Amino acid sequence: MSNLDKPSTPYNSQLRDENPWIEGLKTVGLSAILAVGIRQFVAEARYIPSESMLPTLKVNDRLIVDKVSYHLNKPQRGDIVVFNPTKALEEQKFHDAFIKRVIGLPGDRIAVRGGRVFVNDRPLRENYIQERPQYELETVTVPNDSYMVLGDNRNNSYDSHYWGFVPKEKIIGRAVVRFWPFDRLGGIEGDPNAPELPDTKAPANPTESPSGPAPEPKESKPEAKSESTQEKSPTSEASPSPEATTTPEAQTAPSP
Repeated sequence: MSNLDKPSTPYNSQLRDENPWIEGLKTVGLSAILAVGIRQFVAEARYIPSESMLPTLKVNDRLIVDKVSYHLNKPQRGDIVVFNPTKALEEQKFHDAFIKRVIGLPGDRIAVRGGRVFVNDRPLRENYIQERPQYELETVTVPNDSYMVLGDNRNNSYDSHYWGFVPKEKIIGRAVVRFWPFDRLGGIEGDPNAPELPDTKAPANPTESPSGPAPEPKESKPEAKSESTQEKSPTSEASPSPEATTTPEAQTAPSP
């Protein structure tokens, strides 16, 4: 019988004869590459270790952070963003990422008076905060390509009213979905029709003062340390708790 008459080995049969260990290694390798690529460029999981974003986000909430949308669109007021420490925070030895809500956009004039946040001299409607802010902030102007961010738990949040603005390049992405706990699975936008907290006396048009490059730090500044590795304790109105950083899901400890 000539070589032309010999039956050829089917291609599918050759695939079946491949070493199963090699097939397994290929599958694991491809999965690892896809996982790293997705986490680096598309989305990643984060958890919340403290109470600075109450009532919207609670301790141990797990979130998906979208890392793509801000390459196509600019952050909007009301977005909940995760960002790396700014220069001011790095000087205070912060290393983990922070999570806050965008309040001021580039060029906005922001003030806090009488328990309300004012944006360009108009009170901001906020039905997502834990309580009205018990501090005041004279008018500041948000620089170009930067954002002013505040925690929803206004009186227990280490945020822009202490240390200044967030440059756009520091923003990692936008928190979009809570996937744990299951009983609160879903989006984190909240109910847009929910009522605001009872109002306090607030001026209709706060007096503007000369704006500086960043808000002046408050005298009762929380201790500058990360909560990502320390034991939680009840918050105190008289002494705000340190900033609630977010930690990459891959670095969290196993649940008991």
